[in-house]
Amino acid sequence: MARALPQLDVLGNTHVRLPKAQPGTLFGKGKIEELKGIFKAAEVELVVIDGPVSPVQQRNLEKEWNVKILDRTGLILEIFSDRARTREGVLQVEMAALSYQKTRLVRAWTHLERQRGGLGFVGGPGETQIESDRRALDEAIIRIRRQLEKTVKTRELHRAARKKVPYPVVALVGYTNAGKSTFFNHLTGAKVFAKDMLFATLDPTMRAVNLPNGLDVILSDTVGFISDLPTELVAAFRATLEDALSADLILHVRDIAHPETESQAGNVRTILSSLGIGHETPQIEIWNKTDLLNEEDAGRVAALAERKEDVFGVSSITGDGMEALLAAIKAKLDDERSTDILSLPFSAGQKRAWLFQEDVVQVEDQDENGFKLTVSWTQRQKERFDAL
Repeated sequence: MARALPQLDVLGNTHVRLPKAQPGTLFGKGKIEELKGIFKAAEVELVVIDGPVSPVQQRNLEKEWNVKILDRTGLILEIFSDRARTREGVLQVEMAALSYQKTRLVRAWTHLERQRGGLGFVGGPGETQIESDRRALDEAIIRIRRQLEKTVKTRELHRAARKKVPYPVVALVGYTNAGKSTFFNHLTGAKVFAKDMLFATLDPTMRAVNLPNGLDVILSDTVGFISDLPTELVAAFRATLEDALSADLILHVRDIAHPETESQAGNVRTILSSLGIGHETPQIEIWNKTDLLNEEDAGRVAALAERKEDVFGVSSITGDGMEALLAAIKAKLDDERSTDILSLPFSAGQKRAWLFQEDVVQVEDQDENGFKLTVSWTQRQKERFDAL
């Protein structure tokens, strides 16, 4: 995960068996000494621990090893801060960071003496500083929450505007680095930041697009999911998944070449369920990155996908499998059709042309008043016609 930050030069990693976490130092004395020697020899300046580290443990380890410590939440926040581009994304990162800092104030100021009153039996070192910092953080969080409320209202207005042009919304979801942005770019021709790294997309990107099979949709690329996402981040980044909540179709993009693809898919399903997205929303599972599989694995994956409903193996790089997937997307979004007879004056040439462009005209007659057309169309097409 640390490689997702370009400014970090990762020198190595190690797994440490931890039968019991030490409350003050996380690791035992022997392991601390062993790691200290490794870090000193490699001239390490930053150590990332893939798990929670308390403020006390962080301070003691930094003192023992003479390095900066980042735990899992701190690293994710750094990545989010580096990636966020939109106003909403930046505000969400700031609020998550402040919430994280607030949890780390306890005992963080034991080097300060409290201004004692009375006999001094109540309270402890640094209490005044902790209270002051907590108040400042609370005020900053409230300020950012108000700013976020304004951006959420703006997004609601944009969503309402999209409903007036009733294209179906298709949301891409998936574990981070599953290839969603590359898939998005392949379908739309957009230049969304796509790179083989974690959290390449942190801001929802939306694009009205005419798919190669003629279907008009609004495609939404969402933030990548990750296992054990810290609580403050789940709350702060929920808004980036709002488009998935209101989507007509969800495309779950998986990195089928990843050794932990099943575990990652399980995490995505769990998060979708926690957001209230159930089986009532149509879903298609996309097994992406088939181009990274060897011939034997590619054949096995293709055979398995064929036996499953709404599962398609594709490559966003080569385009393999896209045609069948697009047909399935169109079938999922094609509403039931109704037949209507329309009367259009000769002056309504634009509306008539649109009907033919949508390929909904079955019969056309003409009299002195204009055109009479028999059309077979979906409810969405009818609403779009009325909005012309």
